[in-house]
Amino acid sequence: MNTNNETALGTMPIGKLLFQLAVPTIAAQVINALYNMVDRIYIGRLPGGEGPLAIAGLGIAFPIIMIISAFASMIGMGGSPRVSIKMGQKDHDGAEKILGNAVTALTILAVPLTLFFYLGKESLLSMFGATKNILPYGNDYLSIYLIGSIFVMFSLGLNSFITCQGFAKTSMLTVLIGALLNIILDPIFIFGLGLGVKGSALATVISQGVSALWVICFLTGKRTDLKIRRKYLRPELKVLLPVIALGIAPFIMQSTESLVQITLNSGMKRYGGANADALVSITTIAISSMQFLSMPALGLAQGAQPIISYNYGSRNMDRVKKAFRLLFTITVAYTSAIWALSMAVPQIYIYLFSSGEAARGLAALGKPMIRIFMGGFLFIGAQYACQNTFMALGRAKISLIMALLRKIILLIPLALILPVFLGTTGIFTAEPIADTLASAITTGVFYFTSKKLLRHPEEPDITPNME
Repeated sequence: MNTNNETALGTMPIGKLLFQLAVPTIAAQVINALYNMVDRIYIGRLPGGEGPLAIAGLGIAFPIIMIISAFASMIGMGGSPRVSIKMGQKDHDGAEKILGNAVTALTILAVPLTLFFYLGKESLLSMFGATKNILPYGNDYLSIYLIGSIFVMFSLGLNSFITCQGFAKTSMLTVLIGALLNIILDPIFIFGLGLGVKGSALATVISQGVSALWVICFLTGKRTDLKIRRKYLRPELKVLLPVIALGIAPFIMQSTESLVQITLNSGMKRYGGANADALVSITTIAISSMQFLSMPALGLAQGAQPIISYNYGSRNMDRVKKAFRLLFTITVAYTSAIWALSMAVPQIYIYLFSSGEAARGLAALGKPMIRIFMGGFLFIGAQYACQNTFMALGRAKISLIMALLRKIILLIPLALILPVFLGTTGIFTAEPIADTLASAITTGVFYFTSKKLLRHPEEPDITPNME
């Protein structure tokens, strides 16, 4: 075990340690988001007026991409806090066994997911809200993207096991390498070779493949504390079930993002009338912008995770509390600042993804809608801090409930009910209502639950039948 990383997690001043871990992790989150952002920025500038339809096509395809990523997060974000806790307990073999089982689980999941979505992609896209004008773009993108699903699973799922050891800079390089390659390849394939949407997908697959190779090389190399070892690749239910139990919450968070986009897009198709195609484009831009702007807050929370998990495993409650308080303060300040920007100049997001006459048309229609959509971002930092701290403490059940609350219990029902009375405005209004209520409830539950949890530390909730 690399004692430098281990000692730092347990002894370095919290502010300095969080800065060292969070900055690379935030950068990794932001850079990772660029995979989809860059695709859409380039695609939105296709000549001949294709841009808005192409963006809508990628937006319709995005739920499938999110579901694949959600399975990777279930294993990666479910396993990495368990690994950090094992490290805090000085159980090196137990930590490596979790890592080895995670590799096997990701491999097993990749095959059926690829086959299922590839064979059913056209039907699924139509169900998700694709009009006849949008469907060809979504189908073209997925036809190539799905071939590289295994690369996505490995690069996203295994990178968490680099971060949880304290190698935040290496984790950042994983996504930095892929994102920079994607930025370089996108214009070459999209415009230079004239491949359009297919070129965007091809650039993404190649970039994710390089990222996956980087992760595997690191986790089998000399620098890592924990290695992928053949003897631990054999799957064991007693190892995987706790990982899955803890990973269900991030799985729900990501997979419900896809359900949300499906609900919003299908609502635009149903209630949008002649503006349906444009409204799907605006919805895609709004969701993409919110997801991108959430990355720094989520990256900060992930940077705090090894600190909280390690010190919780070591029963150092003072450091756990200090780390959470600092995390909460910074995330709330950040989301408040983004909310103010969004209220002042909401059209900035539309011009980021489009240009020319098409952008002006989308801005005229979408400016008030985006302002409404981003209305709850003021409060969402509190939920990010509390939700991710529940995960860092290994509290699988509470974390799952809070993950279900915002999207499944609140947002999707609101997005189905409100447009009956308010039309497409009701669909956009559902987001800030759900964000505000979920943030208030999650913060309240954390306040009362953490008092008992941190005053009387007990074995983490790492199995489905434990509390």
